Amino acid sequence: MKHIMKQHEPGEFTQWKALENDNWKPTFENLSGSVKQAVKHALMHEHGYICCYCEQRVDDDNSHIEHFRPRSDPGVDPLDFANMLCSCQNRLSRKVPRHCGSLKGDWFDEYLTVSPFAYDCEQRFNYTGDGRILPADPSDEAATTTITKLGLDIPKLNDMRKKVIEPFLDPAIDDDEMRKFVVGYLAIDGSGYYNAFWTTIRYLFGSYAHQEQTKATYPD
Repeated sequence: MKHIMKQHEPGEFTQWKALENDNWKPTFENLSGSVKQAVKHALMHEHGYICCYCEQRVDDDNSHIEHFRPRSDPGVDPLDFANMLCSCQNRLSRKVPRHCGSLKGDWFDEYLTVSPFAYDCEQRFNYTGDGRILPADPSDEAATTTITKLGLDIPKLNDMRKKVIEPFLDPAIDDDEMRKFVVGYLAIDGSGYYNAFWTTIRYLFGSYAHQEQTKATYPD
């Protein structure tokens, strides 16, 4: 789970909500068309085009607007951009077991949920070379529950993480190449895209990126 820094909501969304009058009230149910697209694209860009929970690549076709605190909570404003995320997987998909926002549904417990908005969320999880995700602290009940409630450890996601990890395990790559490989993978590109499973690679190989940064700062 990568830390997400919330940005301002898109202007189209603000303007659409401002159209409220005695005869019409904006609701999440009637959010549609170009305004909904603007919201979704703003969320995807905010996340670097990776799922807010599992970090696989997201696009228009394999994602949905997720409410961190569910809309079913009477205290939640469904149009509060600060509570919105972009999660992978369409509810109608039958090819992959539900996970992330689709599995989470209306479940929420502020004491048992690790939030991608929390600055320390990346440090709450560890990753193994075979693609598994684990709580960094075995006694961290929130991290354990989050993995279960979001299905972050389903075989499909474990396999996807494993495939991303495998190229970094190539014994033919020397240390210098590895440093450049890791730095390149962890960099955000010119279009605002992060590579999938960013925190997995940073956890397992981030020390190489640190070495490369140190080498650039203090060259021989």
